[in-house]
Amino acid sequence: MVIKIFGEHEQRVLDQLRRCAEAGDAPFAVLCADGHLGYSQPIGAVVAYRDLISPSGVGYDISCGLKGARTPLKADDVDIVEVMDEVKVRISFGLGRINEESVDHPVIDKIAHAEFAPQQQFLKMAREQLGTVGSGNHFVDLLEDEEGYLWVAVHFGSRGFGHRTASGFLALAQGKEFTARASEGEMDSPPVLLDTRKPIGQDYVTAMQLAGEYAYAGRDWVVNRVLQLLGTTSTYEVHSHHNFAWRERHFGEDFWVVRKGATPASPGQQGFVGGSMGDISVVVEGVDSEESKEALYSTIHGAGRIMSRTQAAGKSRWKGGVRRRVGKGLIDWNTVNRELKERGIVIRGGDADEAPAVYRPLKDVIEKHLGTIRVLHTLKPRGVAMAGYDTHDPYKEG
Repeated sequence: MVIKIFGEHEQRVLDQLRRCAEAGDAPFAVLCADGHLGYSQPIGAVVAYRDLISPSGVGYDISCGLKGARTPLKADDVDIVEVMDEVKVRISFGLGRINEESVDHPVIDKIAHAEFAPQQQFLKMAREQLGTVGSGNHFVDLLEDEEGYLWVAVHFGSRGFGHRTASGFLALAQGKEFTARASEGEMDSPPVLLDTRKPIGQDYVTAMQLAGEYAYAGRDWVVNRVLQLLGTTSTYEVHSHHNFAWRERHFGEDFWVVRKGATPASPGQQGFVGGSMGDISVVVEGVDSEESKEALYSTIHGAGRIMSRTQAAGKSRWKGGVRRRVGKGLIDWNTVNRELKERGIVIRGGDADEAPAVYRPLKDVIEKHLGTIRVLHTLKPRGVAMAGYDTHDPYKEG
């Protein structure tokens, strides 16, 4: 087994990666510089299995990814405050949908006639959630590139449709019905592995790919909706995803390459990588090098979390469908929000668990991968919209 490590990581993260690789007799594994603890397989990790695929490795947010679109507008000519106000009103964040816009897309018909039939039961939810962003570190950003042009960027995945799909296969792997609740193990649980030569593995591949199409459709819709709000179109787009399993050839052999929080970066392949709400984002392109091959043509998907949500924002709990804080964290969000505002960054939503100090500086992470990628565009933040806590939302407070 060959494990390629970028950057420095705590031993527990390294142990997670080795456990995942050893469980499936994987000959190759990679940990990117933004790696950190994940459920079973670390975030930022890549594992190459011969005939196995891992629903726990792909994770619940199947095909989570980023899309960036450059516009012909100059950022300084746009009223960022006004646009971000509209984004927060017109785009749905968090749970449910705040607007009445119905979103139509061919992927909805595909779900209605899904080849893996159990996914058809998620049709109503998929239709209602298409074009919504969700919570956590998912966002809609306005960014400015080196030439002053305005970009729109989004980060989210397959929403409830992907989550239910993942949960169903984890239940099947435990010998339960697809609709049953899977028993969640500890953070350091061994990976759930399915044999792709058997029906359950083949079904997962089919279902995963449909969830991927759904995620792409949602990101396309949100980017297009923001472009409409701006009254413009895109002149250049980059769209990539980082929670998925690809059938790829490496070192003369075919593998199922499971990437959790890692972006594919074959030579010439472009990807969009976001930093924290106060940091740069970048467009990268894979290069042809020995180190790229050792990395299984994979790179970072973000800056990498160095502080847990609980550490940053304090303990929280859900009550009546609302997340409420019940303890004090290390980050003072009022101070962070004020500092970002002084830097000219318009924040709508968000909270301490997504503050810049929670993440590594993206520049430091990129430097660890410069033997495998090159940076095409560096973008600075102008506006950020996220879900945030219902009890502390700067947008609602005015």
